[in-house]
Amino acid sequence: MVKWYRLESLSIEDREPIIDIFNHYVENSFAAYPECKVSYQFFDTLLTMAVGYPAVVAKDKKGKVIGFGMLRRHNAIPTFSQVAEITYFIAPDYTRRGIGKSMLECLVRKAERMDITSILASISSLNRESLAFHKKHGFKECGRFKAVGRKYGQIFDVVWMQRML
Repeated sequence: MVKWYRLESLSIEDREPIIDIFNHYVENSFAAYPECKVSYQFFDTLLTMAVGYPAVVAKDKKGKVIGFGMLRRHNAIPTFSQVAEITYFIAPDYTRRGIGKSMLECLVRKAERMDITSILASISSLNRESLAFHKKHGFKECGRFKAVGRKYGQIFDVVWMQRML
C-alpha cells in the first residue's frame, strides 16, 4: 500500500505549521500542557529539547505539515542516557489515519539505533485517546502523579507510560 503521507526530518521551515498544530491542542485539549498559545519562538525550544535525538515531521503529498514527533532527553545525567521521552501531535483533521503509529515506529527504530532501551510518555489523565493509543502500542503505565496538573480550572493526574525496547 502506498502511503499518502511521508515522514522526514523536522526542519526550521516547519516552524509555523508545527506550532499551529501544537497550539490547536493547547487551546482545545489536555494533550498539550500549556494553558495559552505559544509563540513561534517556542519552536526553538522544541529543537533544543530534541538536540541529538530524532525528530520527524509528517507531510502530505503536497508537502503540507500534518504532524510532528520527537524524542528528547529524559534526564541530563548520563546515568539515564538510555531513556528518552516521546512527544507527537497530529493535525486534528488527520488523526486516526495511522500517522501516529508510523511516527512511533519510526522513532522507535531510530531510538534502538541510539541504544535507547526505554521510551517514556507523560500524558494527562484527561487525554483518554493518548492513553489508549500508547497502551495499544506497547506502553504500560509505570507511574502517576495525582492532581499535579491544572488547566482551564480542571485538575488532572500526569500519567507516565513506558515502552521497553
